[in-house]
Amino acid sequence: MSAHRQGPVRSEAARVAVLEATARLFAARGYDHLTMEGIAVEASVSKQTIYRWWPSKGAIVADCLLEGRLLVDSLAPPDNGDVRADLVGWIGEVFGVAERAVGETLLQSVIAAAADNPDVGQRLHDALAVEGSVIDRLQLGIDAGQLAADAPIDELAEALVGALILRALSRKPAEPESARRLVNALLGPTPA
Repeated sequence: MSAHRQGPVRSEAARVAVLEATARLFAARGYDHLTMEGIAVEASVSKQTIYRWWPSKGAIVADCLLEGRLLVDSLAPPDNGDVRADLVGWIGEVFGVAERAVGETLLQSVIAAAADNPDVGQRLHDALAVEGSVIDRLQLGIDAGQLAADAPIDELAEALVGALILRALSRKPAEPESARRLVNALLGPTPA
């Protein structure tokens, strides 16, 4: 007699199909018109399969974002050799995304999913604060002598990401120099 597996069986192929379907539907219809039923049909899976992995559509959208399925660009700032310029450019890009209807909806749904689900919140934090992240970029700035050796990079990263989240929630448009002023406020004025 064979032993029976306890609990739900999770298929990686089904998980990927759901993420791909969600990304397609999000791009075509936006967050407001995204439904669990629609995702299930598009992915050719049951709603029960979806709920085994995610508690809400916001959580699925968050996974799509964290796995790079919704935004082509990385969540991490680039490394072009100048930490200030890299952060200013990256923040400017994120502000630009947040000001577009799809980007605004995307960021707000990820924030809502993170607020609703501690696991999503932790994964979002890890995506921004671990390898290839804001913290890594700040550490490279220290290594290159562009930031003080004792710069509090964890706190600087949290302040930068917090400013991005606040901007997304407030729906306040960024002024042309907003990104530069933010970086200068956190890192101090540009050395002469």
